[in-house]
Amino acid sequence: MSTPAAASDGPGPSGPGPSDASSPSLPDVAPQLRARRRRRGLTLEAAAQRAGLSPAHLSRLETGRRQPSLPMLLGLARVYGTTVSELLGEVPAERDPVVRGGRAEPAEADGWVYHQAGGPGRAMQALRVQVPYATRADLVRVHPGEEWLYVLDGRVRLALGEAVHVLDPGDSAHFDSLTPHRIAAATRGGAELLFVHTLMQSAAADLCLGAGAHRR
Repeated sequence: MSTPAAASDGPGPSGPGPSDASSPSLPDVAPQLRARRRRRGLTLEAAAQRAGLSPAHLSRLETGRRQPSLPMLLGLARVYGTTVSELLGEVPAERDPVVRGGRAEPAEADGWVYHQAGGPGRAMQALRVQVPYATRADLVRVHPGEEWLYVLDGRVRLALGEAVHVLDPGDSAHFDSLTPHRIAAATRGGAELLFVHTLMQSAAADLCLGAGAHRR
């Protein structure tokens, strides 16, 4: 994912805006922000540029003089190779590394069926997906992260920007999800694929299932 050049403190997707003053109070993340930056060997200027902030604003976040918004934390977590939960000092419960087949109920959204294939609450999410033929869920999507898919059965039509690719069983694709993309089954019987995305944990994570997702 490309990051914007260093920005001023004006409003924007990753710069502070009017929402800063009304954001809910967050734990003191200043020490974590400073420690994570130093651990990555980044100067204040380099980290700020990658996160789309001004060095002055990042300095205020690191000294606790300003409270970061959640979008800022998401951007900084990506720069520092960590998660928002870790920046907030949350200690995750011990996770079972094994996901047993059939243990979790699949979720369905707009005809797509999602089977959990990885552990919950991680930066990398793995799913086994059944894609129906021609549904209203075949929408162009744009969001932070990366995606990887591997076709198990059927054929998949993958639109990436202006290019359209048809994938057969055994084919895979790996792309930046900020590229406008659309995934659809190219066979009337639908398709099945393995799907991995690196969308960081945030409210936007619901995009992977859509707003109408429900358990079967």
